[in-house]
This record gives sequence, C-alpha cells and structure tokens, in this order.
Amino acid sequence: MTTNTTTAEDLFPTRLATPGDFIERAQPAVWGSADDGPFTASDLEAHEQRGFTIIDDFIGADDVALYSGELDRLAADASLKDDPRMITERTTGTVRSVFEVEKLSEALDALARNPYVLDRARQIVGSEVYLHQTRINYMPSFTGTGFYWHSDFETWHAEDGMPIPRSVSLSIALTDNYPFNGGLMVMPGSHRTFVPAVGETPENNHEQSLQAQEAGVPSHAAITTLADRYGIDQFTGAAGSALWFDSNIMHGSGNNITPYARSNVFMVFNSVENTLVEPFAAKAQRPEHIANREFTPLR
Repeated sequence: MTTNTTTAEDLFPTRLATPGDFIERAQPAVWGSADDGPFTASDLEAHEQRGFTIIDDFIGADDVALYSGELDRLAADASLKDDPRMITERTTGTVRSVFEVEKLSEALDALARNPYVLDRARQIVGSEVYLHQTRINYMPSFTGTGFYWHSDFETWHAEDGMPIPRSVSLSIALTDNYPFNGGLMVMPGSHRTFVPAVGETPENNHEQSLQAQEAGVPSHAAITTLADRYGIDQFTGAAGSALWFDSNIMHGSGNNITPYARSNVFMVFNSVENTLVEPFAAKAQRPEHIANREFTPLR
C-alpha cells in the first residue's frame, strides 16, 4: 500500500472568498506519445486540443449486457441500501450512482485492468495509473436529474488534494445516448482553463454534492464566458461507445424527461506521480470510496 498525507504547492487556488481570475494551466492533457499505447499521434493531438475523445463501439454487445447486468444487480442489492456507496435521487429515492464498483463487481474490476482500457489510460497520463474513483451512474426515464456544469478536477483538487489535472476519466455508455435523454455536454478546449470557485467548502460536502452539486460550481458569468470561447458539444452514441475526457474539462448534463433511461460506467485513472495530498480547500478528506488513497498501480 502507498499513501500520501503530505501537502503540496497549490497551483489552482479555489473556493475563494471573492471571484478570482481564470487560471490557464501549464500542464498538458496528454503526457505520453503514440509509441506508448493504442492511440495514434493524431488521436493524441486531437485529445490535447479538445480535451476529450469519443470511441464508437468501444465494447461489444455482450459486454454491454454484462455490465448492465452488474448495474441492475448492484442497484437492487438490499445489502447496499444503507451503504454510503449507494447514492439516491433526492426526490424519488431511485438509485443515482453506486461508487467503488471495482470492489463490488469482479467484472468491473477486470474491466479497469483490461489492457484495452488500461493501456489508453497510461498513454494519456504518461505513467502507471491507479483508480481515483469509480462508479456506475443511472439516469432513469422521466425523473432523472442532471449534473450542473462543473470541472471534476476543481472538486478533486479542493476536496481530495489532487495536485494537478494529470488524470483521465472514462465513461462507457450502457444505453443509447441521444441528444434528448440527458447526454453529457462538454466544452471542447475548456480543459485548458481552470475556473476558481467562490465560497468555502461546507463540512461533509460530499453528503449533498453527490446528489446535487452546489459548492464548487462556476458562476453563470464564468459558464457564459467559457461557452462563448469554446462552444458546447455533446456525447451521443450507441450503447458501447466511450468518452475519454480530461479531468478539468467543463461538462454537465440536463434532466432526462424522456422515456429512455441512460446509464454508464465511470472510471477515473490518476497518475501515480500525481497522488493525493491533503485537501487544498476542505477541512477533511472525503471517504476513500469517493477518493481512493491506495495508490498501488493497476495491473
């Protein structure tokens, strides 16, 4: 086991008393090269510029069925009803997310370690990786609520102590993603701009933020500036498609009022050279099922 409870220089001050200027990051989005994995040089160049990569048919129909079955199994598992890893919707009580799925599902643990996945993660971050966070997300038909605009890295930096945005997220669609059923929206290129948030981090903020994020979100003015600068794209595609995206890209999703549910597997691969220190803008560390502090490289 490898842990890190030290501090580090704060290159991305956030949760400020008053609004601060945008910070243009010096770190790349892609740390490896075409020689390091399956992405081509043009793939990596596009990822560096846009901050995300979409791969259609990333997994096949059999795997979609396998992981969808795991989602259904975990959502229905009575032993997880009062487990903190199970997050439900505020209004309906239906399952919203299940965290730390690699410890709850052998199939999902194997997915994270599959070279087909792992080699791409290593290539993007340019080193060995470990799982910072995993979850399955479920957006039910008619009542599914979205995620407001945010940068994951802002939260992971402020509340988990991730020093720099040297991590990459993978979202694999287990259902068809249409433009109208709450699909993820991203601002291409916004990963290069860090937006400091205003306001202190509430105590035990994770108990509320995983249902509806309120602390650490950008202002309307900041979102407008970024949208004008970068525009907005959307991750759409059939079940089995995948989105690799930078930890600092601005993204969000709307509510799902359609009859078509949406679900996905979400995994965050962080560089072993970027392990967590003490939180930069929170009084205490978040629980390890949300922010893993076991940094052994995945094999």
